[in-house]
Amino acid sequence: MTGYKWQFAPRFRQSAFGWKSDKPIQRIKEALTEIKQVAKKEPVLAAGGVVLFLEKIAPAIEQVDSSSGAIGSRVNRAIEILVPIIAKAQVEQPVRDHWLERLWDAIEDDQIPYIEYLGDFWGELCVTPDTLAPKRYLLSLYI
Repeated sequence: MTGYKWQFAPRFRQSAFGWKSDKPIQRIKEALTEIKQVAKKEPVLAAGGVVLFLEKIAPAIEQVDSSSGAIGSRVNRAIEILVPIIAKAQVEQPVRDHWLERLWDAIEDDQIPYIEYLGDFWGELCVTPDTLAPKRYLLSLYI
């Protein structure tokens, strides 16, 4: 399934949503449903979809009014649901390292920050103690 085209991906472009949170919350639910369905048959493909979703979510919702906390809560819940999909994926170490680099870049690029909670799951994402975390992450622990 290397040519799989994620249905959620085009919906999460930079500043895709206005200030109301209803539509992005609906789109997040749809993305979670799609990823979880793929995970049943293709866990590695689904894990790649999770990485893509987490890269796209913050830039897409950066203009949404977050004063009620609804959008932030939905993103945090999505992170809780999606992290195990990455953690359970059976992949070679270079693939996992590449995913970790992409996720760390997404955390650093997050302007609001919507996906900072992802950092709380970093150990789970690394899977094993000998997994090399991105050097920038390791440096941030000492600063």
